[in-house]
Amino acid sequence: MRRADREIKNIDEMKDILSRADACRVALVDGTRPYAVTLNYGFEWEGDLPVLYFHCARSGRKLDIIAKNPTACAVVDLDHELVGGPMGCDWGMKYRSVVIDGIIETVNDPEERKKGLDLLMFHYSGRSGFAYEVAEMSATVVLRLRVQSVSGKKKV
Repeated sequence: MRRADREIKNIDEMKDILSRADACRVALVDGTRPYAVTLNYGFEWEGDLPVLYFHCARSGRKLDIIAKNPTACAVVDLDHELVGGPMGCDWGMKYRSVVIDGIIETVNDPEERKKGLDLLMFHYSGRSGFAYEVAEMSATVVLRLRVQSVSGKKKV
């Protein structure tokens, strides 16, 4: 990281960012072109790395790309605050962010699919114990981002 003074090394601070943010931007590689999509997510922490879960419909560009190349990068950010100054170069943005690199894959195990949806629902509601209808479950794909590296950065 070029600006070591802005690096977040504390896992608890990264967990806080993931807990408080409301969207995750996932970038995929479509042949030679980037493709990014904003997704809702849930997560858990395994050791020093998070595991992110997403859900989507059973078909679409995102799934077509993942089938060809599961490499993914995800960004979660929050605490945006515009800071002004007398000169144009004095302006900037305060923020905190987490950047994740990994492999995204479809979850086929029924128990882990439910776990992924439970983590997603908990992230947005703070509640657990949800039930899912069979028809909804069969129409839903659950994706898991297995994280290979995670980094955090902030400007406060």
